[in-house]
Amino acid sequence: MLPYGRQAIDDDDVAAVVAALRSDWLTTGPAVDAFEAAVSAHAGGGEVVSVTSGTAALHVAYAATGVGPGDEVVTSPLTFVATAATAVLQGATVVFADVEPDTGNLDVEAARAAITPRTRVVTAVDYAGLPAEPEAFAALAREHGLHYVADAAHSIGSTWGGRPVGSFADLTTMSFFPTKNITTGEGGAVVSADPELAGRARRFHNHGLVRDPAAQRWPDEGPWHQEVHELGLNYRLPDVLAALGTAQLRRLDAFKARRTELHARYDAGLADVPGVRTPAHRDQADPMWHLYPLRVLEGRRREVFDALRAAGIGVQVNYIPAYWHPAFADRGYRRGLCPNAEEYYRQEISLPLFPGLADDDVDRVIEVIRRTVGDR
Repeated sequence: MLPYGRQAIDDDDVAAVVAALRSDWLTTGPAVDAFEAAVSAHAGGGEVVSVTSGTAALHVAYAATGVGPGDEVVTSPLTFVATAATAVLQGATVVFADVEPDTGNLDVEAARAAITPRTRVVTAVDYAGLPAEPEAFAALAREHGLHYVADAAHSIGSTWGGRPVGSFADLTTMSFFPTKNITTGEGGAVVSADPELAGRARRFHNHGLVRDPAAQRWPDEGPWHQEVHELGLNYRLPDVLAALGTAQLRRLDAFKARRTELHARYDAGLADVPGVRTPAHRDQADPMWHLYPLRVLEGRRREVFDALRAAGIGVQVNYIPAYWHPAFADRGYRRGLCPNAEEYYRQEISLPLFPGLADDDVDRVIEVIRRTVGDR
């Protein structure tokens, strides 16, 4: 089965992991510092807090904002459920706003209309790797005194107006799952140029521990002393995985170039196919394409999906609207809330896209789609 996403591991990655295993540090060591510095270099220079997953990154980011009971978080429903679930775990109420019908990204004006006096955070998702109007969301957040969180799980390596993802939002979250643009196995990161937010994020990802005597209440207890002022969790990324991430980042540009080539090959092969719609672009964006989200029209998505799977092509659908999950339906959210997102979901198929994908594989995917939608 041809997968829709796959990690790209080479001998340098293996050597980096082996070196970490043979070092004195398996966790909380120098490989973590090196990885965080490398991520920062690709994300605009903000402070980076590495964590155990993209979900952990979102949880840490929301905790850093101080969002909690009585507060609202405005976000997109066209995302993996963690974007919303981690806000709920902080006690916040999630308000879903609709997406742009062509890109699947959170619509700025829909988000604006969803803001109330209780709104504390707006979280935009860079769907498929295409940045979600970061300048407009930064301005919206400033206008209303909100925190802007960018869920960049799909988009490390993307730029907008020449600026990298990670340099616009108050807090940017990243994911390094194996199918993502780089991998640490499991892992993620939070990026922030705001020292206070970054400090809160770093404390929360390490149990809330305060080790600086100048910030402690009882600093004279002894040199071993540490305090917890606000409760946190252990979301620390170990050195072994951080070492893999640093090695992967050295090939980020090559990964981006190959993903761009593959995306363009799909575009060229599917542009004239009736009944399908290729992904939208934005002039300001230079995306690191994580997904190739094909839209299949006229109610034929399941037919095309089944044909591709039957041909040994492991396509996927990204994503069921978050509020369709029973965990949100049981909280009173109802279908029909965001029509654009629901229509996008009904049409979307994620075609295989990863650096090791061969041109012949892309052509085979295109051929199955052309044959299927042309056979009425």
